[in-house]
Amino acid sequence: MRFLVLFIFLLIGSISMAQSDLLAKNYFEQGEFEKALTLYEKLYEKNPVRLDYFMALVETNQQLEDFVTAEKLLRDQINGRRIMPQLYVDLGYNFSLQNKDIEAIENYKKAIDMINEYPNYVYNVGKAFESYSLLEYAATVYENAMVINPALDYNIQLARIYGEQGKVEEMFVKYIDLIEKNPSGKNIAQHNFSMYVTNDPSNEANIILRKTLLQKLQKNPSILYNELLSWLFIQQKEYKKAFVQEKAIYKRTGDNLRGLGDLALIAIADDDYENAVPVVEFIIDNSATPEAKLQGYQYLLQIALKTTPEKEYASVKKQFEDLFETYGDGAETYLLQIDYNHFLAFKMGEKEIAISNLKKLSKSRLTSYQEARIKMELGDILVFDEKFNEALIYYSQIQRKVQSDVLAQEARFKVAQTSYFKGDFEWAQVQLDVLRKSASQLIANDAMELSLMIRDNSLEDSTQTALKKYARADLLSFQNKNIEAIAVLDEIIINHKGESIEDEALLKQGELYEKTEQYEKAEADYLKLIEFYNDDILSDDAHFRLAELYENHLNEPDKAKDLYEKLIYNFADSIYFVEARKRYRMLRGDAIN
Repeated sequence: MRFLVLFIFLLIGSISMAQSDLLAKNYFEQGEFEKALTLYEKLYEKNPVRLDYFMALVETNQQLEDFVTAEKLLRDQINGRRIMPQLYVDLGYNFSLQNKDIEAIENYKKAIDMINEYPNYVYNVGKAFESYSLLEYAATVYENAMVINPALDYNIQLARIYGEQGKVEEMFVKYIDLIEKNPSGKNIAQHNFSMYVTNDPSNEANIILRKTLLQKLQKNPSILYNELLSWLFIQQKEYKKAFVQEKAIYKRTGDNLRGLGDLALIAIADDDYENAVPVVEFIIDNSATPEAKLQGYQYLLQIALKTTPEKEYASVKKQFEDLFETYGDGAETYLLQIDYNHFLAFKMGEKEIAISNLKKLSKSRLTSYQEARIKMELGDILVFDEKFNEALIYYSQIQRKVQSDVLAQEARFKVAQTSYFKGDFEWAQVQLDVLRKSASQLIANDAMELSLMIRDNSLEDSTQTALKKYARADLLSFQNKNIEAIAVLDEIIINHKGESIEDEALLKQGELYEKTEQYEKAEADYLKLIEFYNDDILSDDAHFRLAELYENHLNEPDKAKDLYEKLIYNFADSIYFVEARKRYRMLRGDAIN
């Protein structure tokens, strides 16, 4: 019983302390420093070993410009039993707040000198300097420590500091040193490189990184440098140069085509088919297994589907059929068969044949995941054929088949989308509300977008007339009937002018005009959306799409630059912010990102 009472007493004390801590922080953040000071004095008195309470007490006195008390607190702690060299940094900063630079520098040097005697405190002292943005001193601490004890590694801290100081070459070298010792740090290094590297090969940071890697490669032909050069060329969209590096890597390892496969997919996704094809052909020629060769042929067919004019579709069909003769039409080629039947339905107009083929394939000996992938394609083709109820059955089966996979969430989204196409907005909304909490960010974002569109356009129109028309236009777009979709959207823009759906219709029509290469009409739609709905949720979409249009199709880079600048300053929380900033700086001719 005595222990229980003691436990309850300690628990109450702990809760009370936590509440006081939160209240003190709140007062400090609100600028009520006198109130914060009273609480921190009590907290520190009860917990003299808590360094966070001590530092909060020092900072609060500094905010009240009571530098004498702050200095006394720091000196008392320095003269105490605990060894804390970083406190000399705090004491020096206290002097700098009073413009006593000589005393500040003296204490900074004391902190650095103590590292010789107490090397275990390097990190604490370095972080203290960093917290006050005293980067030169922080760099000195880490550099000295590595000289004193070569076993220590502060390259990652130094690399970050060099980057903040604008010492780009030193930063690159340090990160490369880091991954030479620990290859698992390559992803961290590339992430940090991407803050400086752009897709412009003439950007100063790109030039510095390329020269640094080439110099290292000449001295030591390590695969690491080939990998980093390949990564750099991919950022610059120079896939031919990346291919040279990936071939060099393959020839030295001799057993891994993964990097080449990734490069092929990146080039295909970027519509650079001219440079993607040689990469894929190299993969096919050097694949050790039939499965790997087949994957290469699939990549070639994906390119063919995107580049072959409609009048030559028969030749694409023949390429599929030739592969089936070689590799069969069983479960082993199920992905190829999905691509083939998608082509039959969406390009050749042979929907019934595609549906029949996929139903037959779904009865083969397959894994649950393979069956789910096939049924997803079946559902999509049935939606394309406007057989909504049958499509919904397949999407529901997928959710049961692969419950824990992201494919199940995708199927739920397809249920919502199909219900939306057929005008059952209430059921679509139910599914979308679940998906807004999806583990897949992409699906969650798509669900949020469609959910908001349905909800916003159901409030002022109880009959949902305009929304039904918009859903019809969306379906026509899905069916590749872009001209018909544009006509339906035109009807919405004319007959429902001023209603909440008008901005959605303008944006969608602008996108379809772009697809059909009617760029001036797309420009007009985006300009109208910006003029009349500049405060709307879709305004940043319109700004970004119009900027891209000016940059890529209408050859008006100055107009594009102006729009990217407006996005940066007026839409800081936009999903386009980072890309807009990069494009703006490139068009402005900045040297380093």
